[in-house]
Amino acid sequence: MSSSYPTLMKHSTSSKSLQGILFALGATVIWSGNFIVARSLNQSIEPATLSMLRWATAFVGLLPFAWRAAWAEGAAIRRSMPAMIPMALLGVTTFNALLYKAAHTTSTLNLSLIATSTPVFIILLARIFLHERLTTRKMLGLTVALGGVLLLITGGDPGRLAGLDFAIGDLWMSLAAVIFAGYSILVRRFPGGLSQPVFLLTLFGVGILFLAPWTAWELLTTGVPTITIGAAGAILYIGLGASLASYAMWNSAVASIGPSLAGLIYYSLPLFSGVTAFLFLGEPMGLIHLLSAGCILGGIVLATRR
Repeated sequence: MSSSYPTLMKHSTSSKSLQGILFALGATVIWSGNFIVARSLNQSIEPATLSMLRWATAFVGLLPFAWRAAWAEGAAIRRSMPAMIPMALLGVTTFNALLYKAAHTTSTLNLSLIATSTPVFIILLARIFLHERLTTRKMLGLTVALGGVLLLITGGDPGRLAGLDFAIGDLWMSLAAVIFAGYSILVRRFPGGLSQPVFLLTLFGVGILFLAPWTAWELLTTGVPTITIGAAGAILYIGLGASLASYAMWNSAVASIGPSLAGLIYYSLPLFSGVTAFLFLGEPMGLIHLLSAGCILGGIVLATRR
């Protein structure tokens, strides 16, 4: 019996790692569609208002399934508040609103380029606050995946980087990248005590409370936006998909494989965005896309191998 125990533990750990990788990929796939959907809403709905609609949709969608458990876990919720508040401020109140704000004053190319800095920030913060080891394999995988992303963004022409016109939106996006990295670290450090549905319901609720003053200011200064049928469908997607489903999977991935490896998988975001744009918008895909896909996926596989 004792001789089989380590083997069973090894299989269990391997299964958990695979599950974490799949969760991180699933979250990234859904987030890739979020960029395309949100782009059509940025001109008609202000950033905080769009973010409020997104998180309110996620909260309302989860509430029927989680309120009983939340009532039962009330004491645990109160104990978790010192850790929950900073997570909600970063991951719910601030991150997406800044991303939407950045999209008003900078290009999609710049947003994509700056978004690739997120995994770097995650790895650095994980090293500082979680003392995660930076292995040679992980650093090599990071480099290969980053090279694939830059190849995809520049189309194989490095001169495009020199020709980028940076705007105030780039600063907002840079801040958003750091904030999401910080959120991922806090998720890893969360002491636990809450079931996953209650954790998400509390996270969304606290984040919405802090987002309310910013939203109220936008509504008072710019008025109530017109919500068309198309916009309502898009809000449902970013609320139930890019918020509720993606955050559940991302949090599970960070808990299973750590923020650094989950961050490396996040590098596949522009790859999935390109595939989504090809399927739904008819944007072309060529040899550069295939080469960059190979680099991104190869780097992820290299970094996540045990």
